[in-house]
Amino acid sequence: MDKENMTREFGKVGVLYGGRSAEREVSLMSGAGVLQALQSKGVDAHGFDTGLRSLSELAAEKFDRVFIALHGRFGEDGSLQGALEQLGIPYTGSGVMASSIAMDKVMTKRIWLSHDLPTPRFAVFDALATPATQLHQTASELGMPLMLKAPHEGSTIGISKVSDAADLEAGFAHCAKYDEVVLAEEFITGRELTVPVLGKGRTARALPIVEIRAPQGNYDYQNKYFSDDTQYLCPAPLDAELTEKIQALALRAFNAVGCAGWGRVDFMLRATDNAPYLLELNSSPGMTGHSLVPMSAKAAGVSYEDLCVEILRSAALELKATQDWKPE
Repeated sequence: MDKENMTREFGKVGVLYGGRSAEREVSLMSGAGVLQALQSKGVDAHGFDTGLRSLSELAAEKFDRVFIALHGRFGEDGSLQGALEQLGIPYTGSGVMASSIAMDKVMTKRIWLSHDLPTPRFAVFDALATPATQLHQTASELGMPLMLKAPHEGSTIGISKVSDAADLEAGFAHCAKYDEVVLAEEFITGRELTVPVLGKGRTARALPIVEIRAPQGNYDYQNKYFSDDTQYLCPAPLDAELTEKIQALALRAFNAVGCAGWGRVDFMLRATDNAPYLLELNSSPGMTGHSLVPMSAKAAGVSYEDLCVEILRSAALELKATQDWKPE
């Protein structure tokens, strides 16, 4: 499609990136990639760093729609989505409520459990007022190793894998720096998988599964975004029946939270019996050179540029004004 047709379809497009969260660095990389991709397809796209510019400036730009390439708080958690609803600017990804829920690992797990979806056992602690005795008691119930997580962070920020009870309090203190509560989660030994999802509701589709094999099983911030030592297998080497089962589970998990547009569902596949367990749902996944959604799309025959256009095409407003409302 040429530039004239792209402008006719999409109008003036803002790529929102950067932001103020702990994932700012990743978002800058995602936004740069998306911006270049859209411009290469003829879209009248412009970068907008929400960490440096205000909502009034966003309104003044008069974007016809925006591509959200933000990660973490103030961009992926429903707060920006609410502002865009007020401004009447269609945006990519999930709406206000689904974005807020998906950003909260605890609430996501509770919703999954209410839908009888498998997720590791867990407990939630006050980051400032949890006695060490309670922490150690929970660790003995959930078993070691134990995953400790800041529930409102992403990109492996605010996560500790604790293999020894002697390290439990230090791991807890690390996570408590990032959040008001700390999630303690049963560690599932096995293979790490992720499933990108495009679309909404009944029309949502799962892309090829990616298996992540990080050095020593440590898929941390460095190995996720900057290391070339992490191996990605896509499509993941799974038999057809298990692949179909996991993709179907990803769609159920995505729809249970009410997500839309696009997202990524993370799993652990238990080594003992190949049982899949849901870990978390990313409603605004990374779009960097190491990111998994573009990798999966490529395996399905969709280029990075075409993926960006497809996601942009799904931009929408969730809320509709009542038909009889008129400004005074």
